[in-house]
Amino acid sequence: MKKPQVVVVGRPNVGKSSLVNRLAARRIAVVEEHRGVTRDRKSVEVEWTGTSFDVIDTGGWLEAGSDLENKVSKQADLALAEADLVLLVVDVTTGMVDEDTHAARWALRSGRPVMLVVNKVDDTLHEASSWEFLSLGAGDPFCVSALHGRGAGDLLDAIVERIANTDQLAPGDDMSEDGALRVALVGRPNVGKSTLFNQLIGEERSVVHDMPGTTRDAIDTLVQTEHGLIRFIDTAGMRRRAKTEAGLETYAVLRSLDALDRADIAVLVIDATVGATGQDQRLAERISAAGCPSIVVLNKWELIPVEERDSVLATVGDKLAFLGDAPVLKTTATSGKGVHKILPALSIAAEDYVKRVPTGALNRAIRDLQMKQPAPAGKIRYAVQGASEPPTFTLFISGRLPTTYLRYVERSLRERFELGSTPIRVRVRTE
Repeated sequence: MKKPQVVVVGRPNVGKSSLVNRLAARRIAVVEEHRGVTRDRKSVEVEWTGTSFDVIDTGGWLEAGSDLENKVSKQADLALAEADLVLLVVDVTTGMVDEDTHAARWALRSGRPVMLVVNKVDDTLHEASSWEFLSLGAGDPFCVSALHGRGAGDLLDAIVERIANTDQLAPGDDMSEDGALRVALVGRPNVGKSTLFNQLIGEERSVVHDMPGTTRDAIDTLVQTEHGLIRFIDTAGMRRRAKTEAGLETYAVLRSLDALDRADIAVLVIDATVGATGQDQRLAERISAAGCPSIVVLNKWELIPVEERDSVLATVGDKLAFLGDAPVLKTTATSGKGVHKILPALSIAAEDYVKRVPTGALNRAIRDLQMKQPAPAGKIRYAVQGASEPPTFTLFISGRLPTTYLRYVERSLRERFELGSTPIRVRVRTE
């Protein structure tokens, strides 16, 4: 049985080989002070608290370089493709550089579990500096000194714990390996989701019928578009529980909810001839709870008399106000009119969802918003973007900020960095 593969990656000269030697408790990899020493993948077996796994050392990954550096990066790509866990190593003594950002983006894009390891943390002073790397979006930092062994035991404990959790995943559970943008089409029965789905993918893949409940399962279709690879997920119509029959239809609804949970973007399809209903509102709440950006599609738009269209739009705005600035598109799926606007809207939503804000620009925005509207109590000392998908900002504060002020911060950041309709999260750490 193949042992779990723990792959060590990062830019050149951050101490990857030293870390491999420390984890293996013996000198396996060659270590020198200049970059580019490690070129090929090197695997070593490690055992900790009764768990065995392979640690793979890789050369420094660069987004662009010489022919040799590109070959080294290719070897790292191959190792990453087989990884069960990725250790992204950075150097606290040099601070965060652009190469770290590129390496983090590459590692996270693989869809593999990633742990952020901040190396060369020899004392508590350097440990405080490690929080700068939170903005890479790879989670909280694990501080180690590969040279002196500081924190190595804690890191091994964390690796073993993550491996145990990874083993519980069934094959095929990770739908992100192909790198496709996952788009779920959701809505009440008979609003035209399957017809819209067929227009988007350009072929008849879903059964289209005027009887509610025709689609019984979530259907995935990969489509190569000018905006990149997209996985469209057509789902069964979701009705109120009291109107859902037991058995097959209940199962279909559960599969639809699962499709929504694993989607990057949700497209809420509404029958324009009916307008936004209470059930549409509940579906929108489910989308909001899933934490993904959304697009609202008013289908059958051509059937609405011109004099009634403003009223329909107003109803949508009132009932779905908590979706923020989600774009509202008008389409007629049967004729294809307006459908061409959906792909560009998906592309913009996807860009906002993974947007990263430089730490300097973020803290200038925090300074400006506090000058414009000081908090009634407490103060934001500085902030970092801890993650993307969705953009997540961590505020380091003194005192205590009221909820209303945090909403002001969220709104200000959304406007300052043009985050559009994507959900954003604001977390607080008290110092």
